[in-house]
Parts: sequence; C-alpha cells; structure tokens
Amino acid sequence: MLGYCTIGTNNLAETGAFYDEVARILGHGRIMESERVIMWGSPGKGAMLGLIKPLNEQPATAGNGSMFGFHADTEDQVNQVYDYALANGGSDEGPPGPRGDNFYGAYFRDPEGNKLVCFLMK
Repeated sequence: MLGYCTIGTNNLAETGAFYDEVARILGHGRIMESERVIMWGSPGKGAMLGLIKPLNEQPATAGNGSMFGFHADTEDQVNQVYDYALANGGSDEGPPGPRGDNFYGAYFRDPEGNKLVCFLMK
C-alpha cells in the first residue's frame, strides 16, 4: 500500500551519503534525485524512501512520534545497519535484538534526529 515516504533534511548531500550506505546494506540504491530530493529503492520491491529539503524553506525537524522502518532480509543486515548508523552520526534508540516472538529489530536516529528501525519479521 505504501508507495514512498520522505524524511526532511537540512543537509541533502551529507544526510544523503548516510542513507546511501543504509540502502546499500539492504540491497537498494538511488533511483531518483534533484536539487531538493534523493529517493532510494528497487523497482518492484516495495516502498521507496526519500530525503527532501522542505519546500517552504523552513528548517527540517524530526517528527515527534514519527518512525520509519527498513525491512531487512537477515539479522546480519539489521546489525550492519545499526552499527553503521551509530558509527556515522546516528544515535541509539534500542540495540539489535528480538522484540516478541516474530520480530528482530534495531532502533536508531539518523544524524538529523529522525527515528528509524531496521527490522526482520520471522
């Protein structure tokens, strides 16, 4: 159902590089970009993620209560994304591990404070 989502940014180049590596670990790449937006995904493989400078030219801020989840194919991918995030300006919101019987996830914030999860449903 979800086609794409966007996360606001105040530094498209720097934050774009952060998400380039997250996308690479998960098997995706850039599929569209302009002076205001970068989109990642893979044709036919679910929703795309976009990083965008706000159109109103006001500062981008992290949404209170907002969170985006990256689907992974393996626990190793979850761990890699989390480790990469923390080593590259992200912050911890909950280390990799099981959450209930069927969910393995790791929670973190990107360098601009957006809350994210990388997860695997078993």
